[in-house]
Amino acid sequence: MKILVINGVNLNFLGKREKSLYGDKTLDDIINNIKIKAQKYNYEILDFQSNIEGEIVNRIQQAYFEDINYIIFNPGAFTHYSIAIRDALLSVKIPTIEVHMTNVYKREEFRHISVISDIVIGKLTGFGDIGYLMAIEYIKEKEESIDGVY
Repeated sequence: MKILVINGVNLNFLGKREKSLYGDKTLDDIINNIKIKAQKYNYEILDFQSNIEGEIVNRIQQAYFEDINYIIFNPGAFTHYSIAIRDALLSVKIPTIEVHMTNVYKREEFRHISVISDIVIGKLTGFGDIGYLMAIEYIKEKEESIDGVY
């Protein structure tokens, strides 16, 4: 099982920015915790972060050729407007879980909009870095269920 974890704009600044919202863990800390969790299930984790929309589109398309089984994706601010990222996800047809560390519905109204929520298999918002681990658990449960149905 190969899972690609993609983090978008400004997430490279985790641990430095708005600690009251995002905590003090760095992106490296979070990725390491994801890898530890995934290792329990023999899942391979590939990770990618970029502040550049086109690089994220390229990485999503590359995933198609790498036989990635799932994408766990925190688009950051790209969530609200990137039709290019949405189209890339639609084109590769890789099951994707959207993750946001903060509860976007308790923040500014513009953050309530996601241009990918209707095309992902699920969305986790407001659980901090644990949301990524919850996504791994979801994948495990889905893969172990009969025909992927609960």
